[in-house]
Amino acid sequence: MTNQSSGERLTLYSQSHSPYAHKTIVFAHEAGIAGQLDIIDHETSPTNRNPAVFAVNPLGKVPVLITPEAGAIFDSLVICDYLDGLHSGPKLIPTNGAKRWQALRLHAVAQGLCDAGIALRWETLRRPEALRYPPLQEGQTAKLVESYDLLERQEPLDGPVDIGQIGLATALAWLEFRALPDFRTKRPRLTRWYEEFSQRPSMRATAYHGETQDGPAPAAIAG
Repeated sequence: MTNQSSGERLTLYSQSHSPYAHKTIVFAHEAGIAGQLDIIDHETSPTNRNPAVFAVNPLGKVPVLITPEAGAIFDSLVICDYLDGLHSGPKLIPTNGAKRWQALRLHAVAQGLCDAGIALRWETLRRPEALRYPPLQEGQTAKLVESYDLLERQEPLDGPVDIGQIGLATALAWLEFRALPDFRTKRPRLTRWYEEFSQRPSMRATAYHGETQDGPAPAAIAG
């Protein structure tokens, strides 16, 4: 990045209860550049259009980072990759070798936890009851449980902080915040790692808060 040490301020469109936005903010803290971000909270929901967010992201989602050379960039991993070029410390997204693929694989599991958790909330809380589909609820729950078990028995969790660990910690914190299926029971290794990571200043300074503001839900599904 050409502005690696410029200290130029950047605007981040965020949401206080988004696991994807939380990941980018924790990443910035771990990279030592959180002070360069001006964070603006925006409520977004598939049923509650936010014109300001749509103006910079046609998907209507946060996080969005406004950059001087590339304009608005989105998707949390893309934003973290950009932020990783703004500091001179060890890269939080390893650049090559086994460490890179381990970190990105762990990040993929973490991202899947968030995706499944959000889908599960739609099927148990956010969608009108008449439109909920129990088999989909069961399927999303299975994704969470299977991922917890994989993390407990197989995924490497220790070592220098990287994008995988940041993604996982912010995902687990969100799942707990939303009272989704418990990852702690019978998973002492995963629980111990999460509790230790949660004590990092980056996590303690960025706790989740707030509730999703959905707009009017459709009475029926067209098409």
